Amino acid sequence: QVHLVESGGGLVQAGGSLRLSCAASARTFNSYTMGWFRRAPGKEREFVAAITWSGGSTNYVDSVKGRFTISRDNAKNTVYLRMNSLKPEDTAVYYCAARVSAYEYTTRVSAHEYNYWGQGTQVTVSS
Repeated sequence: QVHLVESGGGLVQAGGSLRLSCAASARTFNSYTMGWFRRAPGKEREFVAAITWSGGSTNYVDSVKGRFTISRDNAKNTVYLRMNSLKPEDTAVYYCAARVSAYEYTTRVSAHEYNYWGQGTQVTVSS
């Protein structure tokens, strides 16, 4: 069982920044592919970003490219999502997800490919 806890959400004005963190309780965290997803009010869950076990490969949805950065610190069992130039349309509940894989070199963008999920953290961007 892998337990994921997100933090760092909040209310920010358009153009502002936030950094989300996701702490994982897994001894083998450093072998997992990690992802961030979001669900906006009235919309389906959406892939945001993913990172491979070493951080050597990342992937982003087009709408956040150039604004968001996913990173990880395997020594701290934590993955981050740095969000800059936030827009009102970024308002959503953001979820961290873990794919219990063994040192994969390919990022994953489909929610069904992830095994564990956090409880989510709310991000609200005001105009």
